Amino acid sequence: MKPIFRIFFRTLRIVLGPFMLLWEKISTPKGIVRPIEEQQQIDRQCEGLTLYQFKTCPFCIKVRREMHGLSLNIALRDAQNDPQHRAALLQGGGKIKVPCLKITGEGGDSQWLYESSAILQYLRQHFV
Repeated sequence: MKPIFRIFFRTLRIVLGPFMLLWEKISTPKGIVRPIEEQQQIDRQCEGLTLYQFKTCPFCIKVRREMHGLSLNIALRDAQNDPQHRAALLQGGGKIKVPCLKITGEGGDSQWLYESSAILQYLRQHFV
């Protein structure tokens, strides 16, 4: 029974995935336009941030839309199709669950933030 569910959901993702990506492109808000110096400062703050994500995950799409709306240049890592990124997510965060925001501090220490709502709250607190 379990393999049947996997096949069903994999097929569903294959069919719906392109529509979800199209909807993301259509519905993504325009980014905030900041003065150049302020945007450069924001970009420097974003250097320590990495988003581990699946391309067609609806929660990942939600986070990417918010990142674009806030004009944040956060590195994206495909944890679905790239085994190295998947392994890094499992090793660092302890589980393969997306979206996951890796926050690397100035001292090199990392915090792994799961759940789209928690990630959105973090981004809004630090960049709005």
